[in-house]
Amino acid sequence: MSWETVIGLEVHVQLATASKLFSGSSTAFGAEPNTQANIYDLALPGTLPVMNEEVLRMAVSFGLAVDAEIGKRSVFDRKNYFYPDLPKGYQISQLDHPTVGKGSLRIVMDDGSEKVIGITRAHIEEDAGKSLHEDFQGMSGIDLNRAGTPLLEIVSEPDLRNAKEAVAYLKKLHSIILYLGISDGNMSQGSMRCDANVSVRRKGATEFGTRTEIKNINSFRFVEKAINHEVQRQIDLIEDGGRVIQETRLYDSDRDETRSMRSKEVANDYRYFPEPDLLPVVIDDAYIDAVRATMPELPDARCSRFVKQYGLSEYDADVLTSSRAMADYFEQVAQLCGDAKLSANWVTVDLLGLLNKQDLDIQQSPVTPTQLGTLISRIKDNTISGKIAKTVFEALTEGETDVDQIIESRGLKQVTDTGAIEKLVDDVIAANPDQVAQYKGGKEAVFGYFVGQAMKISKGKANPAQLNELLRKKLSE
Repeated sequence: MSWETVIGLEVHVQLATASKLFSGSSTAFGAEPNTQANIYDLALPGTLPVMNEEVLRMAVSFGLAVDAEIGKRSVFDRKNYFYPDLPKGYQISQLDHPTVGKGSLRIVMDDGSEKVIGITRAHIEEDAGKSLHEDFQGMSGIDLNRAGTPLLEIVSEPDLRNAKEAVAYLKKLHSIILYLGISDGNMSQGSMRCDANVSVRRKGATEFGTRTEIKNINSFRFVEKAINHEVQRQIDLIEDGGRVIQETRLYDSDRDETRSMRSKEVANDYRYFPEPDLLPVVIDDAYIDAVRATMPELPDARCSRFVKQYGLSEYDADVLTSSRAMADYFEQVAQLCGDAKLSANWVTVDLLGLLNKQDLDIQQSPVTPTQLGTLISRIKDNTISGKIAKTVFEALTEGETDVDQIIESRGLKQVTDTGAIEKLVDDVIAANPDQVAQYKGGKEAVFGYFVGQAMKISKGKANPAQLNELLRKKLSE
C-alpha cells in the first residue's frame, strides 16, 4: 500500500450520575419525552446552572486511570450554535482549561503487538436534546430529556493507523469506564458515542492529509466499517484526481457508506467565551488523592496480577481482564475450584464461545461462576473426564442448575475402578489383533486407536490417565 491512514477519535461518554450536569433533573434512560427536563433544562429566563460535583469526581478518576494531567483549575465555556434541540442556543463545555489534560493508554492487538495511544484531553460538557423524525409527518419533534446530561468527551491524538487499532482503542476506553463505574458504556443507547477523524497521506509524508469527521458511530463493528469505507473513499477520490474537503460525514450502516452532512466547523465558528454564570473549578492534591483512593484495580494492573498470581499467559490475562465483570467471574471460578489455568481455559474458550454465539455479555451468562467452578472441581477430583464435562456444561446452558445432579441423573461418573478398566483394556486388545501387531511392530500412532475404542465402549467414562497407563502396560507384555 502506498497510502497511510491517520485516525483520531473523539469519544463522548455519558456519565452515570443520577442527575444532570447543571440541574437536578433525572438522567434515567427511556422516560417519556420531555418528562425529565426542568426549568433550567428548558432554558427559561433567569435560571442558573449549579455544578454537579459527582461529574467532577468521575472526570478526575478517568484522568488518573489514563495517567493524565489533572487540571487543578478548570474553566467552563459557552459553545454557541443554533439547533432545535439546544434550547439555550449554546452548550456549556470546556475549551482551553479542561479537567483532564494529556494522558495515554495501551492497546493490545490480536497478534499480541502493543501500542501506546496518546490522549489529548478529556473535557466535561453537557449533552444536547434529541430531534425525533420518525413519528412526525413533515415535522420534527424535540425531546429534551437528554439535554444537560453530563458528558466526558475524550479526544485522542492522531496516533491510530487503521480501523482495527481504532476499535482496540475504543474497546480499551470502554473497559476503563466500566471498571471505574462512571458510565454503563451502552453504545446502542447513546451512552458512548464515537466521532472518527479520518485522513490519508502518501507513505513517508509528514504532513497530515485533509480530514473528514464521521459523526456518532454507535457500535465497535460500525466504527471499523465506517473508517474502512471512508479511507477507501478518500484514496479513490485522490487517485481519480479529486481532493478531499474538510467536512462532517454520516455513516449509513444499511448501505455501508459515509455521506456528507455539512462542512466541518472549527473552534472560531462556535464563538467560544467563558461561561459567565459559573466560577472556575479549583481542586487540590488532597481532592485528587481522595479520588485516587476510591478507584478500583484497573485493567492493565489486573492483567499483570493475573499473569503473576495465576501463571496465565499475557493473552489469556488480557482477554479475562477486558471487562471488570469478566475478570470478577474468572476469579470466582478459580477460587472455587483451585485451578486458575483450567478456569481460564473454560472461561475463554467454552464460556466466551457460548456467549458470542448467543450474543450475550458475561452478566447474562446462563452458567454461573459457582456452577462452572463446581464443574471444574469434578474434573479435578476425577468424578468426570474433561470430555464428559462438555456434556454437563451443555446441560447447564440449557437451564439445568445442579452439576452433581446432572452427573448423577445421566450416569456420567467417570470409571476409576482399576479392575473395570483392566477388563475394558483386555477386551479391546483381544478384539484388535491386527492393530496389536502393528503397535508391537513399532507403529506408535496405533496407540490412539486403542484409546479411542476403549473410550467409545465406556461411553467416555473411563479415566483417561488410568486407561493410558494400563493400555501401555498390557501392550508391552
